[in-house]
Amino acid sequence: MNQYEQGKRVPDFGSLELIAEALDVPVAYFFCKDDKMAELVKLFDHLSEEGKEALLAKLKVQLPDLK
Repeated sequence: MNQYEQGKRVPDFGSLELIAEALDVPVAYFFCKDDKMAELVKLFDHLSEEGKEALLAKLKVQLPDLK
């Protein structure tokens, strides 16, 4: 882990999945550019499938030009 933090090594995807599972975050969390996006990804991951669908539907209404 120390070598990942220092940038000496990069975890492979399997290792990244294990780290994400241990931290209870989705793998996408590690690729977010800022804290707000990381928080959004983490919260979205913890929603039920119905909650995810409902949130996506609301966002599509708010942002109709994005598809």
